[in-house]
Amino acid sequence: MNATMGRYRAVTGHRLFWPAAVLVVMLAANTIYRPGFLSIELKDGHLYGSPIDILRLSAPLILVALGMTLVISTGGIDLSVGSVCAISGAIACMYISKQSDQNSLVVVLTALAMALGVALVLGAWNGVLVAVIGIQPIIATLILMVAGRGLAQLITQGQIITINSEPFRAIGLGHLFTLPLAIFIALAAALLVAAFTRRTALGMIVESVGGNAEASRLAGIRSGRVIFLAYVLSAACAAIAGFMMTANVSSADGNAVGLWVELDAILAVVIGGTSLAGGRFFLSGTIIGALIIQTLTTTVYAMDISPQTSLLFKAVVVIAVCLIQAPAFRARFARRRRSAPKPNTIADKPKEQVPA
Repeated sequence: MNATMGRYRAVTGHRLFWPAAVLVVMLAANTIYRPGFLSIELKDGHLYGSPIDILRLSAPLILVALGMTLVISTGGIDLSVGSVCAISGAIACMYISKQSDQNSLVVVLTALAMALGVALVLGAWNGVLVAVIGIQPIIATLILMVAGRGLAQLITQGQIITINSEPFRAIGLGHLFTLPLAIFIALAAALLVAAFTRRTALGMIVESVGGNAEASRLAGIRSGRVIFLAYVLSAACAAIAGFMMTANVSSADGNAVGLWVELDAILAVVIGGTSLAGGRFFLSGTIIGALIIQTLTTTVYAMDISPQTSLLFKAVVVIAVCLIQAPAFRARFARRRRSAPKPNTIADKPKEQVPA
């Protein structure tokens, strides 16, 4: 019995158990509501189905959340990722729309390179404000969050730019080995970030800076450079996500692309077990968190929940997920259960009167 309880506690105590359990429960609830929810079929050499759609639509959020994880692990936060998505998509679509041959691969690659370059400059701007000048991260990135939307609107001149480019559309809707190409892009980014942060000393350095930047500096680590690099990488991930968002609809809307994606990314990071205080970070948990957010969005649409109540529904579910996986909440709940009085016990029975 003790061995079984020990194994149970070891499994439930794993940082990925509760997020994974919540994801499984959500998928099961969708299957009960719509029995064909998990069905996958092959058409014209491509796989289709709700699980495939969840993975494809999760790809932009996974990319943004990966960059957000690195920033949060340094003790910062990046509220400008949504604006960077809009700017990168606007630049790419603007350049492609002005070319005579929009299906040219060279044209598309040039547009992507230009947009990615601008995104890196924006990430460097955030890094300088935080790491060099010393502005608080939430204020520094809030500046670009607000100004970036205006810049995206300026690029598009307040219009929705539509393009007809098959190579660009493939970023969001293309297929590779029967699966959407967006899934492979997100997977490649996750493996690349994991390789640099878990197979080299970079991950430990990032965690040490997030744990105590001053102590890391005294230990010989250039904390400013690490923080600067985190914001640059976050902007790069947001730019690629912006390409996917605009490619899905073959148009760029400076006011709508990436709107509030920064909040979903922060939620995905927190659900995955990374603390907002900085320090330890968990990339696998971030990916599961992004899948939970997208599955929740799909659930809202599948269950025909009205738009007026969908945000409230998502908020309630996210709060429940965070409480379930919080060790302090579970420990307090367990203590209350153990301390609850048990009825009909011997101690509760009145003692017999002893005759004098």
